[in-house]
Amino acid sequence: MRYEVKETFARLAAPTAPAPPAAAPAPPAPAALAAKVRTLAPSMTRSMQRVAETVAADPAGCAALTVTGLAARTGTSEATVVRTARLLGYPGYRDLRLALAGLAAHQESGRAPAVTADIAVDDPLADVVAKLAHDERQTLADTAAGLDTAQLGAAVAALAAARRIDVYGVGASGLVAQDLTQKLLRIGLMAQAHSDPHLAVTNAVLLRAKDVAVAITHSGSTGDVIEPLRVAFERGATTIAITGRPGGPVAQYADHILTTSTARESELRPAAMSSRTSQLLVVDCLFIGVAQRTYETAAPALAASYEALAHRHAPRGGTSR
Repeated sequence: MRYEVKETFARLAAPTAPAPPAAAPAPPAPAALAAKVRTLAPSMTRSMQRVAETVAADPAGCAALTVTGLAARTGTSEATVVRTARLLGYPGYRDLRLALAGLAAHQESGRAPAVTADIAVDDPLADVVAKLAHDERQTLADTAAGLDTAQLGAAVAALAAARRIDVYGVGASGLVAQDLTQKLLRIGLMAQAHSDPHLAVTNAVLLRAKDVAVAITHSGSTGDVIEPLRVAFERGATTIAITGRPGGPVAQYADHILTTSTARESELRPAAMSSRTSQLLVVDCLFIGVAQRTYETAAPALAASYEALAHRHAPRGGTSR
């Protein structure tokens, strides 16, 4: 069993040398533009939302427009267009136009159009399965496209070196917090999840500079999650926020922000479903990154945990009933 675990980790990644200092983030790839718009639109002003939604809906048409033309089409100002381009991750409008042209070419290359994931109350179950599967794929793709790997790398480094890790989350995000801590415990890290806001705060006051606090909140404004993160931040711990609203209140107490997808929901598909999917992807990325960095200790720890539970999965003797 020990060799099997070691081989599993080896396939994931071999140990690597510490990464050099991160360079300035590159502009998002054209394919990531729509995901960026979906993620950031809720935190934009209405005029910026009009610009962002217009370029995502008609990349070919907008790529042919000057900054003045796009401002006129969206009923905004040139300054608003430029600010929107920068918020989406592009140095200026020229870079956004190049991305729009690339996205238009990608869409015209023959790819099948996306199906709608709206679920009606009278949909057959087969349609529900197909729509949910499509939407889950889109959520994962959007999260991967919008995830800042420099921020992810910094968060991984902090977790790998942490003396102690506290994770805060309530509701569906609390389940994700438990998933993260369970994974980290299996590779030998001292981690605990807190869904009780009182316990979260009383534990946060004990954190120090070598500790890490992780807050998981889709809205970015969950008070029961923000309060312990603030306390941890003020105590000098490294703080990480996993959120669908990178401009939300949680960001002011986060050293590193990992953005999840903000999907369009329907009455039958509440936000907790898509947010959980995207949060779990980020958690898995963190776990694998930490396992890579701590491979020499993580592999034996995981092997030991497998062996400790092996007898519980062995076939029982005796006759069946």
